[in-house]
Amino acid sequence: MDEGSKEAPELREDRAAFKKAADHIEEKTAELADAADRRTILATDRTYLASERTYAAWMRTALAALASAVGARALMSDMLPGWAAKLSGSALALFAIFCLVAAVWRQLQGVKPPPHPDIHPIPHTLLIPTNAILGLVAVIVLVGIWAA
Repeated sequence: MDEGSKEAPELREDRAAFKKAADHIEEKTAELADAADRRTILATDRTYLASERTYAAWMRTALAALASAVGARALMSDMLPGWAAKLSGSALALFAIFCLVAAVWRQLQGVKPPPHPDIHPIPHTLLIPTNAILGLVAVIVLVGIWAA
């Protein structure tokens, strides 16, 4: 009986140690799962931001092409025949329109949102009218190139 009473406290200590280790493992597993979920959300946020940088690049290219169309028409009219200056300005204006359409198309294709994103994409109610107005400006520039 003496040996049984000696083993009982040892077994209790072992059981307590195993319980403590199991609780620690469970806690760390929960932390890892939370960290993995957070990394997934952050990765999606980075993808959203990359998509918006791409949209901004398309817009920047469109605006540069539109400004170049006006400049090409104004500067080349003295150096080249009138039709060549108009043609180069028209090509740049058409390229600007293409860039505006490509920017909207690319942004609307977008990324599937995660359940709880930290950031929100550009609203479509702002995106489409803005590009439509800039497209109209590009058409007006195109008409102006040929009318002048």
